[in-house]
Amino acid sequence: MKLSQRRQFLHLAAGAAALSALPRIARAQAYPNRPVHLIVPAPAGGPADIVGRIIAQWLTERLGQSVVVENRGTAGGNVATESVARATPDGYTLLSSTVTTAINQTLYEKLNFNFITDLMPVGNLVSTPGTLVVKPSFPAKSVPELIAYAKANPGKIDQASGGTGSIAHMWGELFKLMAGVNMTHVPYRGGGPALSDLLAGVVDLSFLPMPVSIEHIKSGRLRALGVTTAKPVAALPDLPPIGDFVRGYEGDGWQGVSAPKGTPAAIVDRLNLEINAGLADTKVRTRFEELGANVIPGTAAQFGKFCADEVAKWARVIKSAGIKAE
Repeated sequence: MKLSQRRQFLHLAAGAAALSALPRIARAQAYPNRPVHLIVPAPAGGPADIVGRIIAQWLTERLGQSVVVENRGTAGGNVATESVARATPDGYTLLSSTVTTAINQTLYEKLNFNFITDLMPVGNLVSTPGTLVVKPSFPAKSVPELIAYAKANPGKIDQASGGTGSIAHMWGELFKLMAGVNMTHVPYRGGGPALSDLLAGVVDLSFLPMPVSIEHIKSGRLRALGVTTAKPVAALPDLPPIGDFVRGYEGDGWQGVSAPKGTPAAIVDRLNLEINAGLADTKVRTRFEELGANVIPGTAAQFGKFCADEVAKWARVIKSAGIKAE
């Protein structure tokens, strides 16, 4: 091929590549031109639903199109995650991913999707501290006292949770592994019944998200021994981190936004930009803080690494404790 012909060929090839990219660019620039659906893998009314609706309202105002929240809490949220993983990657179906999404990747052995490879990160939203709480009559009044009591009474402490694989369960299993204690896990069908029995003194303790526990702590109906975060939380500044007594212990609840693999980068960038604008907005941030949640701004890539780290972290706990989905 002569030099002039080669140059002409390369010029035509480059032009063809540019033309093929034009429809994708145009779609991204026009996005969105119809309602966007945000799938929340939890029932209506819970913390995940509330967080999802706050960011959905913000995005509705910023995008100029309705962002409709759909609750799909069946099968531990796996139905919701799979539906988004299989959705058309055009930015009109998004997942409000949570720590449970990361836990489920290992907890369930035969999923029809992979959280890390079948979905792509858009942006993180918030983290939610957990609290280690006991019934008022429980003898231990601090984390060191709890550890000592548990070692003196192996298997005799009842640890309630909203079900096998729930974040409350995982916080407890992480504590047991790192503190070297044996407590009996008592799974309930949901966080509500677990909390009711804890308040009634039927079970000894639980690890509860702060939005669920804070009013009961302040009223004295539950005694808090520590928070799951690495640092104290502003809402309960005198409550020490569990990590102060169990070196390296840390575990947050969290929630972000993911999209089907193959969603155009321009759309992901637009959504990430608007999400971060919401996290920086005083009114939105205040609403999250009132729930006991802390905003986590950042890039899509940062959220992707965070998700991968969370999957690996909880996989180690699940495998070490021999936890199986019920």
